Amino acid sequence: MQTAFIMGLVASSAFPIGVAIGLFFRIPQRVLASIIAFGAGVLVVALTSELMAEATEGGYIVWAIAGLLVGCVIYIVLDQMLEKGAQESPRRAGRDADDVREDAARIPETKEQAAISGMAVLVGTVLDGVPENAAIGIGLAAEQGPGLGYVLLGAVFLSNLPGAIASTVGMQKEGRSTAYIVIAWSLVALACTASCVLGFALLAGLPAAAQSFILALAAGGILAMLSDTMFPEAFQTGGPWVAVAATFGFAAAFLLAELAH
Repeated sequence: MQTAFIMGLVASSAFPIGVAIGLFFRIPQRVLASIIAFGAGVLVVALTSELMAEATEGGYIVWAIAGLLVGCVIYIVLDQMLEKGAQESPRRAGRDADDVREDAARIPETKEQAAISGMAVLVGTVLDGVPENAAIGIGLAAEQGPGLGYVLLGAVFLSNLPGAIASTVGMQKEGRSTAYIVIAWSLVALACTASCVLGFALLAGLPAAAQSFILALAAGGILAMLSDTMFPEAFQTGGPWVAVAATFGFAAAFLLAELAH
């Protein structure tokens, strides 16, 4: 349990690092898109050659596919609910932290609109991070033991960093204060660290079929998040270089996985 907490903390440390970069450095949009694509490429390896490979290793294919589909559906349902909440503010176009309208800080909004929208964005950011960080704890408790957890740790850290940078830039454009951004991301880091510990506790001691289901559940949530958030954001502004960045991310994570095994 202590190891799961430490690894969750390390993975979540990418959030404050990303916030600091987003607050104090001006990164070109195309570069930022490439960073997001790199992180997405990393996660493709994590959910395919790690989570799903472990989920199907014992022959529980049906349980793994069921978990994959359920994880995807859960993410989509929650994401749509948060999308509607975020759009309560006239400054926003969606629940992702960088989904802000042009000159958003100058658009008037009521305190109620800001509260509902801000909460939806915060919870949505947690929703993106939970399946990734929970996967680390699940990996630690899986049959492969620490090896799977360490691979996922590297993958999640590399994917959390660009997301935090992009979201911080988006919050600034929306007119959020530095204090608001720091507090919000601190809460995200705490929630994601807790999800790593819960992931470990949830999988430990479960029957093999249930373990397969939970592993695939995390993979389904990550896959839905990639399709709904990371890849669309990256390709929207990054151009063809985004594909190269995603490939490099995939290659880096694949190499990490091979070295860990």
